[in-house]
Amino acid sequence: MTAETGRADRPRGEDGGTVSVAVVDDHTLFRQGLCEMLVSDPQFRVVGEGATGAQAERLCAELQPDVLLLDVEMPGPGVRATISRIQSAAPFVKIVILTMHDDPVLVHDLMESGVAAYLVKTIGKDELLAAVRSVNREGGNVLLSVSRSTIEGLDQQSAANKIVSERELEVLRLLAGARSNAQIAEELFITQGTVKRHLTNIYAKLGAVSRMDAVRKGAAAGLIDGVGD
Repeated sequence: MTAETGRADRPRGEDGGTVSVAVVDDHTLFRQGLCEMLVSDPQFRVVGEGATGAQAERLCAELQPDVLLLDVEMPGPGVRATISRIQSAAPFVKIVILTMHDDPVLVHDLMESGVAAYLVKTIGKDELLAAVRSVNREGGNVLLSVSRSTIEGLDQQSAANKIVSERELEVLRLLAGARSNAQIAEELFITQGTVKRHLTNIYAKLGAVSRMDAVRKGAAAGLIDGVGD
């Protein structure tokens, strides 16, 4: 396990400074790649890394990072127990699960336990960084690269509440109605800049790359009915 000291002297991401991230995965090469990916963006700072559940708990207790990237299968007490212990030791850390397992039961259990995001390792760099930004800034929940069958295995209303916020859901519905940014802003009494921010969050949370892709993925997740006329 490696760690960086001086945590209290660094600006927190939520205050406009760098986002401090701890990375815990027992596959060394993958973990190192994640760390390199994060530090390639000046918004992120890797403060520590580990390979076991116990190390994850210790890193969070000592460093209080903004975000923890956590694998599911590692040596230690098991992911659920690890999450519970981290939440007790560092209640403000946002836990992002990064795993190969696309399983509705696991997704449901871990999202219910309070993790900020559940990401499948098939996502790309941009999606990962956007998801970390999103959970750090908004505190909402994110699902990325989870299959449609897994989404369908979850309770739809529960899934809707966990994927996007109520305001983002309003924007997504208007997007499905083929509204422009200006029209969405007018209908919701917000600025076009705010609309763009909501769209950025929606893209990150759904793993979408365009307006139409967001509508398709939102419909597949049971969030909206689909494209309007």
